[in-house]
Amino acid sequence: MADHAYEVSAGQVFLRLPWLATAFDPYLKLEGLNPAGSIKLKAAREIIETAEAQGLLGPGASIIESTSGNLGIALATLCAAKGYRITLVTDPNANPRGLAHMRALGATVVVIDRRDRDGGYLQARIDHILGELAADPTLVWLNQYANPANVAAHRRHTAREIVEGFGVPDWLFVGVGTSGTLMGCVDHFRDTATTIVAVDSVGSVTFGAPPAPRFVPGIGTSRRPELVRDENAFRLVYVSELDAIRLCRRLARERGLLLGGSSGSVLAAMLALGEQIPAGARVLGLSPDLGDRYLDTIYDNDWVTERFGRDALTVRGRNTACSSTR
Repeated sequence: MADHAYEVSAGQVFLRLPWLATAFDPYLKLEGLNPAGSIKLKAAREIIETAEAQGLLGPGASIIESTSGNLGIALATLCAAKGYRITLVTDPNANPRGLAHMRALGATVVVIDRRDRDGGYLQARIDHILGELAADPTLVWLNQYANPANVAAHRRHTAREIVEGFGVPDWLFVGVGTSGTLMGCVDHFRDTATTIVAVDSVGSVTFGAPPAPRFVPGIGTSRRPELVRDENAFRLVYVSELDAIRLCRRLARERGLLLGGSSGSVLAAMLALGEQIPAGARVLGLSPDLGDRYLDTIYDNDWVTERFGRDALTVRGRNTACSSTR
């Protein structure tokens, strides 16, 4: 029994995917089954409660944070319950349903439409926050991109849920945005035989690749997060947004599984590395959210063709998403 919406968790829901591959045993950990609809609820709670314990937040505090969507919804969920005011700074790539969700929870939403030097919006969002902090020193910036509590949430909760509900996986595929989930899993599974695969988006600069336009929120960055470290502790695979979108749409129509865009990237990476995975290996992918908040974007024909062309609606069979690996 929970006392608050942000305490409701379904952290040990695992879906077997026998139709995805036969040489190894693929599974998906569904993280979107909570009131905030994503894995970010764990990070938001850890970040808020750590700030409270450190005396940074008190009654009536005002918070400001940059978000591409899911963390904003999660923070707004906690702030509504705790009585904090929150301003969420996002950009045009954010899903309209996500923005509506934030506003419904009482958040003030600022959309920054100025691109940064790498063609994204992240640095522009942060520059806006720095300007607001200079104008109002009472604002509290939680800074998910550099906050150790972001990593701690997944080391203490996500990884523990995996071990308790699934066991230690042979391979673990993790999409990378802020890198909090990745770094938390790296810390927890460091002394195991688990092969961790970081899944990034083509066009993301997180690991030093050249920038390119991106449209799907929740994976990839236009600015390297401060949390990224230990790059020799995991493998890296890049997935194109188009391949991720095509796989999401195919799974929705053929399997009744409506996933978010970064979940499509994770599964596309799993397929792309399939020939390198030992036979019989137990392979787990993390699904950060479900697809309901992407109905206006990756599941909308007009949105897809406007950004990727009409050929993008062609559903391909075998995945060829892996552009490069390390």
